[in-house]
Amino acid sequence: MGIRAWIQRAADPKHALRTVDRMVDNSHAAPFTPGWDLLSSVDRLCAGVSGIELGQIIAALPAGAERPALDAEGSSALSRFLTQAVSRGDVPGVVVLVTAPDRVLYHEAFGKMNLAQRVDMRKDAIFRIASMTKAITSVGVMILVEEGQVGLDDEVSKYLPQFKNPQVMSRLDLPAGTYETRPATRPITIRQLFTHTSGIGYSWSDPGLALVEKLTGKTGEGDLPLVHEPGDQWTYGAGPKVLGDVVTKLSGQTIEAFLETRIFRPLGMSDTGYAVPTAKHARVVTLHQRKDGRLTEIPNTETIAAEPRGDGHLFSTACDYCRFVQMMLNGGQLGNTRLLKAETVREMGRNQTGNLKVQLQPTADSDYSKPFPLGAGEDVWGLGFQLASPARPDPAMRRPGSMSWAGINNTFFWIDPQEEIGAIVLMQLLPFYDEVALGVLHGVETRVYQHLRTL
Repeated sequence: MGIRAWIQRAADPKHALRTVDRMVDNSHAAPFTPGWDLLSSVDRLCAGVSGIELGQIIAALPAGAERPALDAEGSSALSRFLTQAVSRGDVPGVVVLVTAPDRVLYHEAFGKMNLAQRVDMRKDAIFRIASMTKAITSVGVMILVEEGQVGLDDEVSKYLPQFKNPQVMSRLDLPAGTYETRPATRPITIRQLFTHTSGIGYSWSDPGLALVEKLTGKTGEGDLPLVHEPGDQWTYGAGPKVLGDVVTKLSGQTIEAFLETRIFRPLGMSDTGYAVPTAKHARVVTLHQRKDGRLTEIPNTETIAAEPRGDGHLFSTACDYCRFVQMMLNGGQLGNTRLLKAETVREMGRNQTGNLKVQLQPTADSDYSKPFPLGAGEDVWGLGFQLASPARPDPAMRRPGSMSWAGINNTFFWIDPQEEIGAIVLMQLLPFYDEVALGVLHGVETRVYQHLRTL
């Protein structure tokens, strides 16, 4: 465990920071002023210290400089819970992985990946991870930000002219089937695409956009009106899809090629992409639909592929997504491969929406999604991630500041920088936020934190 993690775990982080300060023999009184930021303080504290010196300091840290782990009962508790969940028929199958920055703490598969053919779930099963794509696209855009190719507060229309002078929904009468729009008073920025504050929504979630699509036949993000003024509130939508279009514009590559060359290949994510090769079809989990309390299996098609988009459609495995999570836990680096600077990763995990909270989202199709997300009314948003901000933190749940999101088929992940762990919970059923699937997620999370220890 490094200096940052040791200080974060201390009962008195300021005292711990002073302890390291004495060891480094630097004077940094500024970190203890009101509003001090722990991670920035550590970085300033260690600025100019050589890697060898840092290694010596880490080796000399007092007892408690330990690594996260699950206790002896943790793996058994998780496995018992998940075995019972599939035995009851709560979900057809599930894969769960819990990771530390440098090693996997738990990885198991339960149930069936194909009920009709009675195929057992396997740990390397391939899932449709849908909007878990958004976090990956966000990292891709931040690579371009670091290279100076795009700025967070640039207007989107600088790169995609179709977003200049957008229209905003000004009146909506669903019973009458009518609506009106007006010109937006502010432009959309790149930052707002990251944070879901651009006003770009989804027609499957927003009833007003569903009406506009029905009346006009328009479906493109640049053709539909915004659901509110840019920057006024939080609305989940296709902003990251537009970020993917910006990537294509700047890089000269498709979003598929960019993610492959800049993220998947460097991280060794060999089972992640927008199409599954025929040789891997047997590893793809079938999708299920729950309706009126019954699950119906939807067989896989002969061709398993989807349109490349920045906001969704990726296929991946728990192991592959673990490598992405570990990269984030390690401050932008996995092994000898660095994708982002540590300060960039920290910025992605900082509140970018200020007082704008995540709002409970409606649904225009209850078979596709229930209202979402967890944390509505309290959580905020970073650069591509929901940030846990509970008014009353629960010791049996992810810590404040944890970064997360999900996919429409009930795939979930979270990254907890405070405890230095990440978790991936993969299922394949609709609707999104199915109550039973959420029960599985909650059961995994509580057992992880109940049995989290240090080595």
